[in-house]
Amino acid sequence: MHRRDLLRAALALGTATVAGRVWAAPRADARLLVVFLRGAYDAAGVVIPTGSDFYYRARPTLALARPSAADPAAALPLDAEWSLHPALRDTILPLFARGQAAFVPFAGTDDVTRSHFETQDTIEMGQAAGAARDYTSGFMARLAAELTRARPVAFAEQMPLIFRGGEPVPNVAIHQVGKPGIDERQARLIASMYRESPLAGAIEEGFRVRDAVYQTVSEHAMQADRGAVSPKGFERAARRIGRLMRDQFTLGFVDVGGWDTHVNQGGASGYLADRLGELGRGLAGFAQEIGPGWADTVVVVLSEFGRTFRENGNRGTDHGHGSVYWVLGGAVRGGRIAGPQVPADEAHLFQNRDYPVLTDYRALLAGLLARLYGLDQAALRRVFAGVAPADLGLL
Repeated sequence: MHRRDLLRAALALGTATVAGRVWAAPRADARLLVVFLRGAYDAAGVVIPTGSDFYYRARPTLALARPSAADPAAALPLDAEWSLHPALRDTILPLFARGQAAFVPFAGTDDVTRSHFETQDTIEMGQAAGAARDYTSGFMARLAAELTRARPVAFAEQMPLIFRGGEPVPNVAIHQVGKPGIDERQARLIASMYRESPLAGAIEEGFRVRDAVYQTVSEHAMQADRGAVSPKGFERAARRIGRLMRDQFTLGFVDVGGWDTHVNQGGASGYLADRLGELGRGLAGFAQEIGPGWADTVVVVLSEFGRTFRENGNRGTDHGHGSVYWVLGGAVRGGRIAGPQVPADEAHLFQNRDYPVLTDYRALLAGLLARLYGLDQAALRRVFAGVAPADLGLL
C-alpha cells in the first residue's frame, strides 16, 4: 500500500469509526463484489448466440463452432440458444452447472455515446439519464451509506468514481501490495504524534488496515511458494481480494482492463481467449478463497457497453451498445440465461450494429440489492433514483 493510500485509508476508516453510525439494515453479513471490465468486452464472443445463423454470417473469422463434444475448440452449451467460450470451461462453466452463475444478455445503459469514458462514468455514477451529472456521487458510495457495518473497499490504485461521495472509502492497489514502507516503530511514532488530535483514531485505523492487507498478502505468497504454481495477473489479485473480503471487507470493487478488441480479437484462442482464461481463473480463485462465505457473496461482472455484432475488417469488433452481465455467487439462482431476450439476428440489432438494451443496468442492480440486503424501496431510490427494480429472480 502506498503512503498516500495509507493516509487515505486512515482518514476513511477513522472517519467511519468516529462517526459511529448505527443504522438498521438486514443482511449485514452479505458480500458484494463488482468487477468492471474496462474497454467494453465482446459479450457476443463470450456468451455466444450459437443458435443464431446470423451470428455465423456476421462473424466469418471470429465465430466459434457450435457445441460439439468432439471439438475442444467449440463453444460450450448453456441452453438451446446460448453457449460459453471454451476458455471458461474449467472455471465459470462448473459454477453455471452448479446453479451459481447466471448471464443476463441485452443488459446495459441507455447511454449511446459509445464512448468508453462517458459510459464508464455513467455506470459508475448510476444516476438517471437526462439529469445533470453529479461526478461526486457514485452508486456504491450511496449503497455503503445504506448498509449497517459495511466495510467498503476499492481494489484500485486510484479511488474510482463509483465510490466517490459519502464517507471516504479506502483503496488498495491490489497488484502492488508490498512490504510497508513504514515499519512498526515508525508507525507507533506517527500515531503518538497524533494521539491528542482529532485524527488519532483515523491514523491508528489506517495502520491497522495496512497491516491486515500486508499480512493477508504475505500469507498467500508463502502458501504459493510451497510448490504451487504462482498465480499471475488477475488471478493473483482476485485470490487476494477473496481473502480480504473473507476476513476484512464486505463491499468491494475491482476493475480489469484490456477488453478493447478492435484488431485480431481471436476466436477459440488468441487475445480475447487469453484474457477470458485469466478472468475465469481469477473469479474461480476468488470463490475458493472466500470459502464458506461464498454462500453469502454475490459477484457482478459488467462492462461499459458491448461491441458491434458484425466483425470488422481487422478481425476485431468495434464499440457497441448492449452487453451481457454476469451474476455469480453461492446463493445465486443460476444455471440459466436470465432477463428479457430477443433473437440475435439482423432484424433485432440496435441501429443495425449491436445488441439492444432490454435490461437497464440500474434496474438489474437495484433488484439484486433488494434481494441481497433486503433494502426497501426508499433505500433503493437513494441508491438508484427514479428507477424501478427489475427482479430477475437471481437470488
